[in-house]
Amino acid sequence: QVQLVESGGGLVQAGGSLRLSCAASGRTFSSYNMGWFRQAPRKEREFVAAISWSGIRTYYADSVKGRFTISRDNAKNTMYLQMNSLKPEDTAVYYCAADRFEYYRRTSYSADDFGSWGQGTQVTVSS
Repeated sequence: QVQLVESGGGLVQAGGSLRLSCAASGRTFSSYNMGWFRQAPRKEREFVAAISWSGIRTYYADSVKGRFTISRDNAKNTMYLQMNSLKPEDTAVYYCAADRFEYYRRTSYSADDFGSWGQGTQVTVSS
């Protein structure tokens, strides 16, 4: 299993930017697809973005496409989420997650595909 720790959350004004990081340890980070999810108060956890184990393929929720960028540095065992043009509706706890399987090719992602989760980092966007 992969151990994951998120950082980089905080309070930002609408239109601002934040960069989240997810540091991994344990199993080989570079062999797992990785993802970001978020959960707002009284709402279900939702998919935000994912990146394949190689870093070649990326996937985004429609709500963040064009504003958020997912990336990874396998040499540093770290994944990132660059969030620009933030909106109040982006306010949530953001979680990073690692795929259940190594080197698994996916064309779509859901929470059930991920077996390891971080503790979450709060992102608050004020209007």
